[in-house]
Amino acid sequence: MAIDFTAIDFETANGFRGSPCSVGLSKVRGGRIIEEASWLMRPPEGFDQFDPRNVQIHGITAGMVAAKPRFGELFADMADFIGTDMLVAHNAAFDMGVIRSALEVSELSGPAYDYACTVILSRRSYSLVSYSLPFVAEAAGVPLLNHHDAVADARACAGIMIDIASRNTAGSIPDLLTAMQMRTTRLEAYIHGTAAVSKPTRTALERQELGSAGGAAPSSAWTYWPDEGSNPEPNQDADDSHPLYGQTVVFTGNLGLSRQEAKNRAAELGARPASNVTRKTTVLVVGDGFVASDLKSGRVTAKAHKVLQLHGKGQQIEVLSEGEFLQMIGGRWPAHSA
Repeated sequence: MAIDFTAIDFETANGFRGSPCSVGLSKVRGGRIIEEASWLMRPPEGFDQFDPRNVQIHGITAGMVAAKPRFGELFADMADFIGTDMLVAHNAAFDMGVIRSALEVSELSGPAYDYACTVILSRRSYSLVSYSLPFVAEAAGVPLLNHHDAVADARACAGIMIDIASRNTAGSIPDLLTAMQMRTTRLEAYIHGTAAVSKPTRTALERQELGSAGGAAPSSAWTYWPDEGSNPEPNQDADDSHPLYGQTVVFTGNLGLSRQEAKNRAAELGARPASNVTRKTTVLVVGDGFVASDLKSGRVTAKAHKVLQLHGKGQQIEVLSEGEFLQMIGGRWPAHSA
C-alpha cells in the first residue's frame, strides 16, 4: 500500500454548511501530489445568499459565481475526481458536512466516503498554539500563501498529511491511523428520499420556512455575556472523531452567540466547557474578531496571554477563532453585518 488519498477543501457562501461556492481537490499518489482540480459554483438554490463575513474571508462574491453551475451540476465531476479515495480535510467534520448538506438541499444522492482529519492528526504530531491551517502548514514545511483559496488549502492539507505520514514512517493512511491509535471515519452514503436529513439541514430548512412566513429575524446586536453561565457535562455519546470531542474548552471575548449557548453546543459534541484557563484546558475560543494570525501580533485577551504562557511551559492548548469554532459546531455567524 502507499500514501494515496484526495485532500478536499470547501468555501461556503454563508453559515449553512450546505452553501458551497468553491471546492479544491488535491490527489496524492505514493506520497506526492499528482493532480489538482477546483471549481467555483453557485450554492444550491435557496441557500445561495452570500454573508459579508464569508466574502471577507474568501473573497468570493455572488457576482463571481452568478454564471457558474450549481453544486448539484458539478457534484458528478467532483465524485469522478475523488473516485474511491479516502478524503482528507482540515476540520474534516465541516467539509464532510458540506457534502452531506449540499446533497440534501440539492435533492441528490451521493456515495459513502472514508475520511481523516488533519486537525486531529496535527494535534498529535506538532506542538503549536494554533492548529489553524496556516500554522500547521508552516510546521509541516508547506507554507500556505493564499489561505482560503480552496485548491491552495487542499494542497496544504495534502502536504500536512504527507508530512505526518513521513514522521510516522507509515506505508498507508490506514497504517498511520492505526499507529496513532485512531480509526477511519466514514461519511455514509446519502440516498435522497430514503436517508434521514441531517440536523444542520433540518435547521436550515426550518429557518428558510420561518423567513418565508415572515417570522421575526434574529437580533442584529452582539450578545454580550453578563456571566459565564453553567458548564454542562459533555455528551458521552457524541462522535469521537469530531475535533472538539474530549477537549476542555474555555471561551473568552464576545462571540455572536451567548456564552451559555456556546458551552451547550460544545458539550453536545463531547467537549467539557470550563470557565477559566487551567492546566486541564486544551482549547481556548477567542471572540472579538480574533483571527489566528493575531497570536503573532500580540492582539489577544488576558486568557489568551495565559494560554501562551502555559503553552510555553509545555501545556498543549489550542487557540481557536470564532469562525473556526462556528465551523466546528456547524453554527452560523451572528445576524449583524460586519
